Amino acid sequence: MPSITLSVIYIALIARVTRASVLEALGEDYIRTARAKGLPEMRVLVRHALANAAVPIATVIGIGIAILIGGVVVTESVYAIPGLGRLTVDAVLARDFPTIQGVILFFSFIYVAINLLIDLSYVFLDPRIRY
Repeated sequence: MPSITLSVIYIALIARVTRASVLEALGEDYIRTARAKGLPEMRVLVRHALANAAVPIATVIGIGIAILIGGVVVTESVYAIPGLGRLTVDAVLARDFPTIQGVILFFSFIYVAINLLIDLSYVFLDPRIRY
């Protein structure tokens, strides 16, 4: 139940962004050229359309993972699961400031690391991007 609670919204968001990005890519000239060459439709979709729509999808996945950090606090409290979210709530209620600072510092580090990895993945997803 907790994993379904956390994932349903993000699955729908990722599916919606994927659909919009792929539909936008399907209207480009290089897709028409790939179809004119006689490539199978599945290869056109995967190799050309989905590959060029990968950057917005990766961005949404990165933002979703970052937002899940905040959602896990509420979900762990509701389902009484021991974890960092529950530790945060218990520390706030007990006014345990060093624990609050440590957990927030840890969550911040994870947030920054995920965003860095998503930004670095753009180079592999789209060769036109150079850093």
